[in-house]
Formats: sequence, C-alpha cells, structure tokens
Amino acid sequence: MLRAVLLALAMVPPAAVQYQAPAPGPIVDPFRAPPTPFAAGHRGVAYATTPGQPVQAAAAGVVTFAGRVAGAQIVVVAHADRLRTTYEGLASIAVPVGAVVESGQRVGSATSRLYFGVRAGSAYLDPAVVLARPRRRARLVPVGP
Repeated sequence: MLRAVLLALAMVPPAAVQYQAPAPGPIVDPFRAPPTPFAAGHRGVAYATTPGQPVQAAAAGVVTFAGRVAGAQIVVVAHADRLRTTYEGLASIAVPVGAVVESGQRVGSATSRLYFGVRAGSAYLDPAVVLARPRRRARLVPVGP
C-alpha cells in the first residue's frame, strides 16, 4: 500500500505546498550546513518545546516512516512537492506508516526539544526556506475615470 502511494506521488508533477512550523516556540538551534556532505553540521532546526505538547505535520503528505532510530522516536512525511519532513524528539507517535496526514494534523507529542528537518532527495534544506511566507507584490489600482 505505502509503496503504491509513493509510486503515485513520484509519477505526478510536483505541486506547490504551503508549510507551517510543526510546533510553536523559539528555534534554539538553527540550521548549519556542513562544509562537505559527511562533515559535522546541524541539518535542520531545533525548537524548544514543552513535553507532551502536540507536534503537527508541517504540510499534507504521506507518513513514510514512524518508529525508533537509535532510541529516538521519529516521523517522516513525504509531500506533494517531493520534499520530506522529519520530526525527531517525539515522546509519542500518533500516526502509522502509510497514513495520509493533513497540514496541521498531530503526528506525535514533543519532548523538551523537537528537531525538524527538510530533505529534497539526499540534500538537506534549511527549513526556514520552506517555512517562509511568499511575499506579495504590490499592485497599483487605477483611481478615477
């Protein structure tokens, strides 16, 4: 089932996706790109969170992973624009693999620190780029006859 959903996502052209922060609160550790692919860096952002507070899907998508890695609980969501978001530092997981989630839907609950990452293929992106609101252009409107 999950494989069929992922294949279907791969066959459609990427769509525009509107992202939102997965949790309120300040970013306590910003994105730091490593100088080389295998060097040290911080490939996402970390939010200060209150233990137990809800962690929300940053955008609609399909859960491709939900489980433990090296003792940490993690959820990964694939989106229509072919980006994947990762939520790590979860006290609990609220969604199974293969679940279709809506933007803002609870994917788990936080510990005291939530890692949020964004990937395009194997490249890590600064989450601030996808979370930034598009700027609106000013439009002059004629006045009078």
